Parts: sequence; C-alpha cells; structure tokens
Amino acid sequence: MIELEAYAREALAFVEAHAHWAPYVAFILAFGESFAVLSLFFPATFVLIGLGPIIEAGGVAFLPVWFGAAAGAALGDAISYWIGHYFKDSVRRIWPLRNYPEMMERGERFFHRFGSWSVFIGRFFGPLRAVIPLIAGMFAMPHFIFQMANIASAMAWALLLLGPGAAAMKLMGW
Repeated sequence: MIELEAYAREALAFVEAHAHWAPYVAFILAFGESFAVLSLFFPATFVLIGLGPIIEAGGVAFLPVWFGAAAGAALGDAISYWIGHYFKDSVRRIWPLRNYPEMMERGERFFHRFGSWSVFIGRFFGPLRAVIPLIAGMFAMPHFIFQMANIASAMAWALLLLGPGAAAMKLMGW
C-alpha cells in the first residue's frame, strides 16, 4: 500500500508542477488502467480521482484532461479487444492471465450474462475492467457494438473520476 501511495503522490506532484502535461498524464494513466495486462499492475484510478482537484486548482481546462482520460481508456480497451479477437481462447495461456483463471471465468460469466452491456458496465468495476474487452474479442462481439459501448463507457468513466474533484474545487472557489 505504501508503494501505491508513493506512486500516487509522485504522479500528482508531477501534474501540479507541470499542469500543461495533465491531458497526456490522464491519457497514459487511463490507458494503463484499461489495457488488459497492464491494468493488473497499473492501479491508476486513485491518481485519476486525485487529478480532478489538481487540474481545477491549477487552472487547467477540464475538457482536454477529460478527453485525454477518455481516449486513453478507450484505446486500452480497443487494443485489449483486438488481442482477444486475434488470440481467441489461447489468451488464457498468456502470462499473466494464466495466473488468474478465476478472473477470466468471472469475466466470461459476466459477459455471457450481460452481453454488450458488459463492456459498458465492466468499465466501472476494477477486476472486470481488466478482462471484459479481451473476452468480448475472444467471443467475436461485433466490433461496432463493442466500440459504441467502449467509447461511451470511457467518456462516462473519465467524467466520473475527474469531475467530482474538479467540481468541488470550483465550488470552493479555488
């Protein structure tokens, strides 16, 4: 937990010192949080939540940072989808996913239960976020439907993470 806190402090301190990099930092964090394999080792949600107040306090425009986070999340999931689509069931044998068979099984059950909605809903649940796009690709979910759910959920997710902190700072007059 200490390492995660140090990582979060360093990332937020960087954005405070270099506010013009905030959209790019948001993109990288959201991409890492959404890309199938990286998301298992790249916990960026807390940093993105902390980014909201910092961008408002630092005078950074909200929309470019929101767009950066949404684009990073959508790209991470899109690449994950294509990995699942290309490798199909053999993706289960690729490290590190072979070490988490129960996560893949849970994701598969979720996908079969909710279909295309699983892509949208799964974005908001950490463990599912790591595997749902892969599974959607494995089971050949139509690409257009996947991308609609992917982009819409990425936009809503980025707003949910960044918006409350930025709005609170704005209300406080900072």
